[in-house]
Amino acid sequence: MRTVKIIILAVILLAIVVLSVANRELVTLNMLPSALDHLMPGMRFEVPLFVVILCSIVIGLVIGYLFEYLREYKHRRLASQKIREADNLKREMEGLRREVNKPKDDVLAILGN
Repeated sequence: MRTVKIIILAVILLAIVVLSVANRELVTLNMLPSALDHLMPGMRFEVPLFVVILCSIVIGLVIGYLFEYLREYKHRRLASQKIREADNLKREMEGLRREVNKPKDDVLAILGN
């Protein structure tokens, strides 16, 4: 299984390298629309196209993971509540077993030890 994972990661890395080499030309990245450019001059950058593509992918992944984490929060909270409830019931059950299996007579308790 580890070999399969390494092969898949190698293919992904190769695809990223090919994408980067194929998109090396510089593009102008405007951080503000041209109508608002007078508010903050200097908010345009010349970067290679692959940097824009890879940053967009990374930002999309981070936002997706964040939304998924927030969406699953209620399920994780419910699971931890159920685990606590199961632990409490297990402790109660062990206490009841000790209570039921306790000798009824003091003499038998002394002889049993």
